[in-house]
Amino acid sequence: MAAFDLLLSLAIPALIIVHLLVAPYTKVEESFNIQATHDILVYGTPTRDIYQRLSSRYDHFDFPGAVPRTFIGPVLLAGISQPIIALVGFQHAQLVVRGVLGLLNAAALLVFKSNVEKAFGRATARWYALLQLSQFHVLFYASRTLPNMFAFGLSRPDVKSRAQGYRLAIANLTIAAAVFRSELAILLITTTFYGLVTSQISLRRVIPAFLVFFITSLVLTVPIDSYFWQKPLWPELWGFYYNAILGSSSAWGVSPWYYYFTSAIPKILMNPLSTIALIPYALWNAGTRRQVQLLVVPSLLFVAIYSLQPHKEARFIFYVAPPLTATAALAANYIFTRRTKSVIFLLASVAIVGSILVSFVLSTAMLVMSSLNYPGGEALSELRNLVTSSPSSDLQTVMVHTDVLSCMTGVTLFGQHPYPPGNLRSANEVTFNYDKTEDEGTLRSPSFWEKFDYVLAEDPVKVLGPWETVGVVEGFAGVELVKPGTPSSGSGIESGQDRIFGRGSLVKKAKDYTRTLTDGWWLGPKMEPKIHILRKIREGEARRAVAE
Repeated sequence: MAAFDLLLSLAIPALIIVHLLVAPYTKVEESFNIQATHDILVYGTPTRDIYQRLSSRYDHFDFPGAVPRTFIGPVLLAGISQPIIALVGFQHAQLVVRGVLGLLNAAALLVFKSNVEKAFGRATARWYALLQLSQFHVLFYASRTLPNMFAFGLSRPDVKSRAQGYRLAIANLTIAAAVFRSELAILLITTTFYGLVTSQISLRRVIPAFLVFFITSLVLTVPIDSYFWQKPLWPELWGFYYNAILGSSSAWGVSPWYYYFTSAIPKILMNPLSTIALIPYALWNAGTRRQVQLLVVPSLLFVAIYSLQPHKEARFIFYVAPPLTATAALAANYIFTRRTKSVIFLLASVAIVGSILVSFVLSTAMLVMSSLNYPGGEALSELRNLVTSSPSSDLQTVMVHTDVLSCMTGVTLFGQHPYPPGNLRSANEVTFNYDKTEDEGTLRSPSFWEKFDYVLAEDPVKVLGPWETVGVVEGFAGVELVKPGTPSSGSGIESGQDRIFGRGSLVKKAKDYTRTLTDGWWLGPKMEPKIHILRKIREGEARRAVAE
């Protein structure tokens, strides 16, 4: 069984990397940290003419976001990634950076698994690994440069009531709340409150630990972030004021107070038995109740209090996934070890094993569908390949405009510049320059578009002047059931008027092939046009066809 335990442990980082490779692009929520990491790697940290150099080169001066974010995460990622990038090449830098973050979070999950084994036994740790591996969200987001995922590794709870474990949990949560995500102060409070109520810790021990790590966090984050933002700054204080005091996050949508309990937690845990059976059973059963209270009570109190915030997203509560999964694992192990004692335990054991297999299949399907949500990243990659591989191209410098949707769904500085400035390349190699203008008034001016050779646009009608669509990148638009006799859906793309680039073409081929095998049936991703790749038609030039 030692080999099985090793396999389960290795599967956690392995699946995180698989999720990264299947979905290598990023979305707008990840943009600050991924762009900041790029800028640190490429431009370094100047020690003279600091403001002029930072403001003229770093992306966050042009696109600061709603609130300033900390540079601590990007500095760490850049520092760890730099020697690896030097070995594999800068063209793989984005994968390396995300891979480093993913492996750091994998290490955190493995440490938690080890603590589960020490507290509850090896069998429970196996169940925890199986349940965790069959979940989609944590594995998918582990390598994504969201502030939540920088804080994720520090939010692991103590799994066994002891003063030393509490102090470590309080220290980690203090750092995570002060540096990365201020809402973790709630989890810090609920964890401390539970420890005080159950007499596991005392204020005499809590307060000194909190003060030491809180002051250390401020000493770390304030100088570094004030340097990069070029003004006195504690980012998470700004974030707390913006979200909690002003309530400005509500502009991105509001959800009912029960959203986290009825929708987010079931989605995160993936396995329906975890939510409706295993966790409730662990809390009800006398043989497991005391063991799981430390895992469940602080986590659910955190979710309950955080539910008062109108704007809600599942990623805001990813921190409760490991403790709730461990709770479900304890119940699963309790039931499985008694499968020979009664028919009920036997049937429940079969249901648990089956649910894990089904959850793994569903998670795999979700990974495939989620990988279709990054048309901007695909369009940028396809455009670069199209231009650089064209033997008839006489352009040495290509001007490209990327619209809002492109930038929100995968266009990053790593994708725009796969080679750092100063890199020695062939004199014949094409140079790309990019524009991200968003101002509606500027975009309505015909003269604005004259300088571009290519455009990535959601709506080609808004691109003024003589342009031709050389291809379209499609994106995920839901799941569809196509019956026999139903014609292929979509615009002229399906009938061959425009070439489909990216994964949309693979989905189309899979759909057409499957329908030939199933007499016309198809159950799978529905795709729709997202990003059009437009080429300027020069004076005297006719529209040209693009070969398949």
